[in-house]
Amino acid sequence: MQVGAIEILPVLDGVGKERAAEVLTRPGVPDAWACHADSLDEHGTLHLDLGGFLVRTDDRVVLVDAGVGTINTDKYAGGGFLTSLDRLGVTAEMVTDVVFTHLHFDHVGWATKRGEVVFPRATYRVHAADWAHFVDSPDADPGAVRKLTPLLHQLETFDADGVLAPGLSARHTPGHTPGSTVYVVADGEQRALLLGDVVHSVVELHERDWEAVFDVDPVAARAARNVIADEVADSGDVVVGAHFPQLRFGRVVTVAGKRTFRPIA
Repeated sequence: MQVGAIEILPVLDGVGKERAAEVLTRPGVPDAWACHADSLDEHGTLHLDLGGFLVRTDDRVVLVDAGVGTINTDKYAGGGFLTSLDRLGVTAEMVTDVVFTHLHFDHVGWATKRGEVVFPRATYRVHAADWAHFVDSPDADPGAVRKLTPLLHQLETFDADGVLAPGLSARHTPGHTPGSTVYVVADGEQRALLLGDVVHSVVELHERDWEAVFDVDPVAARAARNVIADEVADSGDVVVGAHFPQLRFGRVVTVAGKRTFRPIA
């Protein structure tokens, strides 16, 4: 994806699998997926591609999220992130910035490995509310603390919207997590929005009132999702969720009064 002079490329790491009806649905409607069966496999499983995005802007080499890491379970399997970067001509030492949409395990997997920082020259950035929730909180998950604490000497948190690199801006969208952040890539009149887990499936851009079990505040998450989807609908803006198939961008259009996501070929 090209946004003016800025290049955005998907960096695939692996795939996750979840029973769709158990993790994402319309409250009170047990057969909500019946109208969206084409987004599931024959077993009712939602496939979630895992990885991140490489943003080349000016002299910066930025990663937005860092995949799931070397996890290999019956639900989540990664391991391909560094190989995908290598195919794009990028080594770990070349990365100048790693910015997180949020700090769930499937977005920080390659931040560190066995206690060592994977991208040694990078500045790591995340919203302060997520760092407080996942690392500094008295009831923080010990696994997240182990994974993320080695970043401290390379970490910069932020607590306000603003520019983090030329053409790359942070937009706080709490709900999925306290510090959930959308990254806006812009050059001139062109914009692309990297939605993180504000949207898990393209279905959430079609439907206004679905909820994800992963959201810490489902009401706020739904509101944030609808604000952004309405904002970009029928515009020239392109969007992508962190788990969309092949991490493909698309546009939101309205058809017969309903929002629809159309991937870009």
